[in-house]
Amino acid sequence: TGGLHNPFSLLLLGPVTISATALSLRSTIVLCGTAIGLATGLALFHLPLITQNGGRLELPGIFIFGIWIALVIAIVFSTAYSRRVTTEIHSMADALAATQMALAREQKLTDLGGVVAAAAHELGTPLATIKLASSELWNELQDQPDLAEDAALIRDQADRCRDILRDMGRAGKDDLHLRQAPLMMVLEEAAEPHRMRGKTFTFTLGPDAGDAADQPAILRRPEVIHGLRNLMQNAVDFAATTVWVEANWSDTVISVRIFDDGTGFPPHILGRIGDPFMRRRPSDRSNARRPEYEGMGLGLFIAKTLLERSGAELRFANGPDSAPKTDTPVGAVVKVTWPREKLDAHHGETPLPTGENTRFT
Repeated sequence: TGGLHNPFSLLLLGPVTISATALSLRSTIVLCGTAIGLATGLALFHLPLITQNGGRLELPGIFIFGIWIALVIAIVFSTAYSRRVTTEIHSMADALAATQMALAREQKLTDLGGVVAAAAHELGTPLATIKLASSELWNELQDQPDLAEDAALIRDQADRCRDILRDMGRAGKDDLHLRQAPLMMVLEEAAEPHRMRGKTFTFTLGPDAGDAADQPAILRRPEVIHGLRNLMQNAVDFAATTVWVEANWSDTVISVRIFDDGTGFPPHILGRIGDPFMRRRPSDRSNARRPEYEGMGLGLFIAKTLLERSGAELRFANGPDSAPKTDTPVGAVVKVTWPREKLDAHHGETPLPTGENTRFT
């Protein structure tokens, strides 16, 4: 009743907005077209809107045309915007899920190694008993070749199981040396996937680092390595030629700074870097320099989330006039700082046992 004279005609926006967040793209487009068609039909064909006094409420034609134009624009804009936001939210959820799956997989592999070692240890005793009993049976059944052959087969299979469990036990033992590494080695491990992308990596010690021989051994946590790797990937994406990775440590903190010789962070987004959907560069320039990435800001968001879970604090800034120990201008700088007790493998909150010294033969 009333067509577009009726103020409740604005409710046509509700279904199309909801469909953009819940339905497929094809269904959303069909619903938008249907809504625009209904708005057009209501503008031309409708029952009269009768007031309480019996009069007909009619607006000028130019006003109705303006309402129709506004409805069409609102339908298209609200649908496109809602669809874009929903798509990016789903992409962020997928990226976080992929990161969590990678970390969970590495944890499960570590746990599986311990289970294998425990199984090899527990099954050793019953297999030794089986081998002893089968050997005695073989000796006693020498006058019965058929039974002696079966006893020999049991003994040989027990030996085979022993060898298999021995190999499993060696593979499943938790090597304490693999759970820790010197700080610079962990940084080089994090940078390894990006060394072949045409940019030069330079690893340096900061002014407060002291001697490289005294660098701390830190825990090789998956979230630390993956978070640093994402930060280095971002630096490689925007660097002109070189990425610097600088390590510092003291009795209380461990810090890492990552420089690149790009153009730096735009000053107006420095306070929001690390938020989801926050791009470092405008989309056109970003896509030209990073054709392999969509550039939604998820890399920095995931890195920030993982590193903060490990106890780190991140700071984003534009660099000083030149890189450490060089005259090359610096663009963006990311500083990651941990309290030393959160990361130190020997003197931190969760120190690793040193284990027994084993003899090399």
